[in-house]
Amino acid sequence: MPLHLVQHPLVHDALATLRDATTSPEIFRHMAVRISLLLACEATRDVPTVATRVNTPIGPAEGRRVRDGVVVVPVLRAGLGMLDAVLELIPTARVGHIGLQRDEMTAVASQYYSKLPTDLSDSFVLMIDPMLATGGSAVAALDLIKHAGGREVRMICIVAAPEGIALVEKHHPHVHIYTPAIDHGLNDHKYIVPGLGDFGDRLYGT
Repeated sequence: MPLHLVQHPLVHDALATLRDATTSPEIFRHMAVRISLLLACEATRDVPTVATRVNTPIGPAEGRRVRDGVVVVPVLRAGLGMLDAVLELIPTARVGHIGLQRDEMTAVASQYYSKLPTDLSDSFVLMIDPMLATGGSAVAALDLIKHAGGREVRMICIVAAPEGIALVEKHHPHVHIYTPAIDHGLNDHKYIVPGLGDFGDRLYGT
């Protein structure tokens, strides 16, 4: 499985603030956008482009533009905290949504919503979910994307656990994962250790 460990110092600076228990929801949201921008830049290094020509004030210049067909899929609700950053980079991207609810007792994810663009077979798909813990939600979301025709898929997460990476590798070995941190593992409640707590709760102050 293509696993990309992002080492950019600005990514890790933002991650340290996100991990800090004293970070307020306002600063947490700001850092979530910053780290998502940087991770999305890494994950789109090979996004398809097309040749173009533009006229500068001096004369014509050759260039490249991002090809139509980029699709961003946040996993609700925490993935919404990363969406605006990706759309800032690629405002022409289409957006799908996948809603998954994890049972706090069993840690099993159940689907409550899915709305994806039709026919993803020729799309460059960015699935965004900040926490890759057990991998159950990631695999369920990737199953839906694959069922919709998605073949070229990148997953962006802010913190990952070895258990989640292993499960994605088992079920979707061709999906590229971009993350700055692979933490020690999961605790008895299936939270990443040391992690950064519940991303959605900290993002929205709940």
